[in-house]
Amino acid sequence: MLAWFWLVVVAGYFILPLIAMGMFSFWAGGSNYNFSAYVALFQDGDMWRSLTLSLRLAVETIVITQVLLIPTVLFVSLRAPKLRLVLEMISNMPFVVPAIVLVAGLSALYRGPSWFVSSPEFMIPGYVILALPYTYRALDVGVQALDVKTLTQAGLSLGASWTQIFLRVIIPNLRSAIIGSTLLMLAIVLGEFTFANVLLFNTFAVYINYIGQTSGTEAAALSLFSFLFTWLAMLGIMITGAKRGGR
Repeated sequence: MLAWFWLVVVAGYFILPLIAMGMFSFWAGGSNYNFSAYVALFQDGDMWRSLTLSLRLAVETIVITQVLLIPTVLFVSLRAPKLRLVLEMISNMPFVVPAIVLVAGLSALYRGPSWFVSSPEFMIPGYVILALPYTYRALDVGVQALDVKTLTQAGLSLGASWTQIFLRVIIPNLRSAIIGSTLLMLAIVLGEFTFANVLLFNTFAVYINYIGQTSGTEAAALSLFSFLFTWLAMLGIMITGAKRGGR
């Protein structure tokens, strides 16, 4: 009985603010409620452009991070286990360096091609670094849960190449870790504000901040929409991963 009580309390703690925010998003003054805030948002081209930009950056960040980290974590586990402590220390550095310091250093010290510096993709290296502690932990836990050495030795003894072992044996067994790290990166990129604000790119987080300063009801509607959109995107990734796992 006591467990149910605390379950209701915790559920109310999270759900009641969402209900209040949803009611306020429909408020049109006095006792009037309508969909005007949502209509104004969905008709605003800036919202869709900022959301599309953030999703594109999220996909690019996810691909680059996974391509870099998965082989690195596997190599350390198989060939250089003594480097695991060093890798853990490096992955924790973004906790020490604030995002504002990171973006200031990146913009001041990096002198790359002008087409890259002036494009939104310039933020991707920073996003990769910001997501490193979370993605590395998720992948490292997944690799440590596997007997990677036994799997690779068994595959080699059966005549499989390293590529076949990587794609057909290790990656399927790391599906849960890969999905978890993907969800974390998606949430980080969609919610990251400092990089885009300093570098003057209109991402979804910057758009949310702008709406929050101009219209209260639209800000509540956008916050609720972004919350539901993020959860639906995560659910879609999980369902896709589960279907591939079933195959």
